Amino acid sequence: MIERGDKVPSVGTKLVTAAGIEDTTSDVALGSGTVVMFAVPGAFTPTCHVNHLPGFVANAAKLRAAGVDRIVCAATNDHHVMKAWAEATNALDDVAFLADGNAALARAMGLDKDFSGGGMGTRFARCAMIIRNGVVDAVFTEDAPGVTASGAPAILMALEAAAA
Repeated sequence: MIERGDKVPSVGTKLVTAAGIEDTTSDVALGSGTVVMFAVPGAFTPTCHVNHLPGFVANAAKLRAAGVDRIVCAATNDHHVMKAWAEATNALDDVAFLADGNAALARAMGLDKDFSGGGMGTRFARCAMIIRNGVVDAVFTEDAPGVTASGAPAILMALEAAAA
């Protein structure tokens, strides 16, 4: 699993922003400034849709005030689904979306998880990380269902603690 001090791997992906959809690589999308990336098992899935993404949208201004340049949500969905989810949640002004349709980035980071029992195949494990200029500063993974360690409040606390 990716850990503190590791560089973000370079994997082809699609980035969904308010400006549109672009082909890019993960190291480019996550490699400049201070980035908070959180990953969810799937767009529109109950916990991701109701608990995880909304916390980052609601706390976007606080995250920026804590020095975050970009907030990125990654999921193992195609870019069409990610765009629809971003639009449905009115999140595009605050969050960029990284579409990892084949779970290549999830695997490269060692954050892939088998959700086949629920019919979802390989997905991102629920997590978040703080990345500074393409190098992982901290990784927060969930050990149980729900959003605690990888939610926006936990990331804000980690950023504030690092600044103190």
